[in-house]
Amino acid sequence: MDGMNFLTHRSRAIAALVVALAAAPAHAQTEAPTGTTPPPAATAPPAKPQHLGDRLPLRQGMRGKDVTELQKLLTRAGYATAADGDFGPGTATTLGQWETIAKRRSDGVLNSADLSALRTAAAQGPPPSEPPPPAPAIATITAAGKAVAPAGAPDAVVAMIAAGNRIAKKPYIYGGGHQSFTDKGYDCSASVSYVLHGAGLLDYPLDSTGLESFGEPSYGQWVTIYANAGHAFMVIAGIRFDTSGQRQAGTRWQPLTTRSYDGFYVRHPTDL
Repeated sequence: MDGMNFLTHRSRAIAALVVALAAAPAHAQTEAPTGTTPPPAATAPPAKPQHLGDRLPLRQGMRGKDVTELQKLLTRAGYATAADGDFGPGTATTLGQWETIAKRRSDGVLNSADLSALRTAAAQGPPPSEPPPPAPAIATITAAGKAVAPAGAPDAVVAMIAAGNRIAKKPYIYGGGHQSFTDKGYDCSASVSYVLHGAGLLDYPLDSTGLESFGEPSYGQWVTIYANAGHAFMVIAGIRFDTSGQRQAGTRWQPLTTRSYDGFYVRHPTDL
């Protein structure tokens, strides 16, 4: 075959190959995987809400919604507790205080029997209350309607009695004394607030609901506060400071024996 014929045959062969390739169906080519693709990360199921009673006993160091519910129950039973879901030392102490008053084992740990009793107490509202135990020394009420602090009373008690004397005969005015400690008249909770402020124990007036959680639960040695949604008064060194009965007595200072004490949350200033 001469050179010309060789080139002609070669050209025809190349042309036939091009036509064949053009006519062939196209096939997608994919790269072989270079490695193993990890499966998508597993999504953790949402945490189940913890209702009070789902896990018992509850004790210091635990956290959760059930702890928040416990704290709210304590508050409704008259033992104010921050509802932060953290069972810290404060919650343990308050629970122990309730257990003591409820005549239960006072260990600051909530078991199923405690929970049942606490729910009952919270549903009933303020627990039964009564006059405070006798103070270490008793104040006297003068014919002028003022109080005289007993010898040996703490400075805070002396200051509270002095503050009470300043407003002992001021008129009762609903809402009076809540915008400012200086007013023409004072309602029940403002009167109590004024006396506490006089001893440096309160920076602003509280209503009776706010006084339900002031200070510490139960009766004080020198000072006891009684509060519910409708009224508030206090006992200082064995005598009562109360707008109820003021019209008859002519003063907020009155003896312990002239009213009922039941149906109130009972509180006292710390260390008094």
